[in-house]
Parts: sequence; structure tokens; C-alpha cells
Amino acid sequence: MADKPSSSRLAYIDWLRGLACVLMFQTHCYDAWLGGGARSSKFFMRSQILGTFPAPLFLFLAGISFALVTDKLVRKGLSANQIAKTTIRRGAEILALGLLFRVQEFAIAWGWAPWSDLFRVDILNSIGIAMMLMGLTCWAARIASHHLGRARSGWAGEGTHSTPPLQSVAQGRLRPYVSHGGTGVLARNPSAQGDGHSVLITFALLASAAIALLTPLLWTTWRPSFLPWPIESYINGVHNLNQPQPWLFPIFPWAAFAFAGLAFGFLLASESARKLGARAFLIGGAAGVSLIYVARFLDSSHFQLYPVYDFWHTSPNFFLVRVGFLLLFVLAAYAWCRWGLGPYGFSPLIQLGRTSLIVYWVHIEFVYGRFHILQQHSQSVAGASAGLLIIFLSMLAPSILRSKWKGRPVALLSWRPGFSRSG
Repeated sequence: MADKPSSSRLAYIDWLRGLACVLMFQTHCYDAWLGGGARSSKFFMRSQILGTFPAPLFLFLAGISFALVTDKLVRKGLSANQIAKTTIRRGAEILALGLLFRVQEFAIAWGWAPWSDLFRVDILNSIGIAMMLMGLTCWAARIASHHLGRARSGWAGEGTHSTPPLQSVAQGRLRPYVSHGGTGVLARNPSAQGDGHSVLITFALLASAAIALLTPLLWTTWRPSFLPWPIESYINGVHNLNQPQPWLFPIFPWAAFAFAGLAFGFLLASESARKLGARAFLIGGAAGVSLIYVARFLDSSHFQLYPVYDFWHTSPNFFLVRVGFLLLFVLAAYAWCRWGLGPYGFSPLIQLGRTSLIVYWVHIEFVYGRFHILQQHSQSVAGASAGLLIIFLSMLAPSILRSKWKGRPVALLSWRPGFSRSG
């Protein structure tokens, strides 16, 4: 049996990405291939319920990774502007890959795909936009922290040309450094860094809540219909169909999952969570259970905040339910990868999770595209399940090949912080 890798503390992120890939496979395969009575069966209904988790998982994990990477860059002494430039550029690259994917799909389906498919807001577009928004939010949080008098917290002092009292540096409470953005300070004391984390967590939670709460209105009574539909589609997924479409991935509500992950990621990066170790994940799991019950209570309440209530597509209550389950997924994955068999030997889920972009990119063509391996809407549950197994096994091949080729573009969705194991 192989030893646990040094990065096993973060293996749960790759494992969860792999789980998201498998859930995505089953959702797409059964949706594309089941036909006849199978499409109205309880099996298909349960498959579609499971299909409500892959996109939130990808976005939530993108938020966690974003927070851990940002925290690592801060600890290296980069300024707020430098970190914003790096992270926003990463998001722009993901968005560009999403647009390129749409061009590829249109070219492969030339002759029968409508031109409007070029402007479809897919999951890659959503992740790219969310990363850019998270970059702007983190930048704003650090600037706000500076103006609130936290320039020496280790989060807003970098690159601001602020000069700490010399006696503070001499006494070891602050460590000076020089960055491209100017001279700044990085706090040694955990309480000062805790202030910076609290500001970032607050901004992330406020952004997540704002997106979730505005979604029902922007899909109905507050629709920005004055915008051209390709732009409005990024807000509510209207596409060219004059009504928001639940199968698309606009900012509202999907970016809310990324910001929820961002808040949780900064919480994990805080000094308090580092001291708690595994107990931080247990607390997260308990919070997840609480969110589920709170959401169920709110959903059963007679009080309605919105003129149009759609639980499955726009409701903040359904958002809370899924965030609750995501926190439970994180707890289970962390436990499996730390104390279970997750990190030992070869893990198909970790392998798929490390190459989730290429796996997503390739499998679509073999499920929905011109090269589909089974006839659309014509299979039984057994036939579609056999196809699902083929897709799962066949996607391991490009995943392993990708691992042997460390190209930058296809590594973006597997943007992984490299912390050593602790706690």
C-alpha cells in the first residue's frame, strides 16, 4: 500500500471534483439516452435530483480553491493589486475557454446547431465570471480593510506604501517586505491575520447572500429585458427564448455557490481553523445540517418574500439546502481522504478531479454530440447504465494523458493550492 501523499490535506478537493464529474456523467447520460417509459420513472427523477449537485460542487470548490490560493499569495507578500490581477486573469482565461468550447461545439455540429448556441451561458462561462467577480470582491475587501484601519492586518497593508511604526517592526510584531506594489507589512500575530480573514469572509458571505436573494426577482419582476439577450443571459439565463432557462448557468444564482465556497475557504485558511484542524470540518458539517433545517423551515413558512416563488430554480431556500449538502460532502470527503482509503494507491475520483476540465470537454461529445455512443432517447435503464460505465472508464484515459502533459490551459480548473499537511 502506498504512503499518503504530502498533499493529502487537500486531496479532498480533487476527490470532490471527481465526484462532481461522476454525478455530471450520470446526469448527462441518463438525460441523453433514456427513452420511453424510463424517462418518466422514479429512477430518472432521482437521477435528475442528483443532477442538481455537480454545478454547485464545481463552483463551491472553485471558491474554496480561490480562497486558499489567495491566502497563499497574501502570505507570500503580494499586494492587493497584484493578487487581483492574477486571479481575475485566471477567471478571464476560464471564460475564454468557455467561449472557445462553444465555438468548437458549434463547428462540430455545423449544419444543425443554431447560431445562438455560440452565446449559450454554460458552466465554464459561469466559473470564469465567478472567478473574476471573486477577484474583484477580494480586492475590494482588502481595500476596505485598509480604510477601516486594518492596514497592518496582513491583508490590506501589502503594497499600500503604508509605513508601520519602527518599534512594531523591531519588536517582531510585524515583518516588513518589499513587493512590486511597494513596501508593506505582513502581520505575525494570528489575531491580526484573523481580522483580515473576517473581512474577506464577510464580503464573500454578503456577495453570496445578495446573489441568492436577488435571483427570484431578476428572473421575474426585475428582469433586465432592456439588455440584448446575449448579455441578459449572463444575468438570468434568458438566452433567446424570452424566458430564463433553468438548464443554463447565469450569474444569478450560480455565482452564489462560488462565493459560499470562497467564504468557507477563507474560514479554513484562518488561524482559528488551522488550530482546530479536523474539528473545523466537523463544525462545517454541523453548519450544513443546520442550513438544511433552516431552509426547510423557511420553505414551509406561510410568509412569502417574493411575488413568484420557484423552489427548484430560483429559491434562496433551495440554495441553502444545497450549500448545506455541499458542506456535508466536504466533511465526508475530508474524512475519507484523511482517515479512509481515499489517498492510497490509484483513486479514479482524484484522477478525474485533477483533470476536470478536459473530462468535461471530452465527454460532452460522446454523450450529446455528433459522436454519441448510444442513440438519443432510446435506451432502457440498463442500456443507459452500461453507456454510463463506458463513459466513466473511457474518460480516465484522457485524464491520465492530461496528467502526463502539464499544459497550462487545461490546468486552470484544477488550480490547486500547495499547502503541506497540517492539523
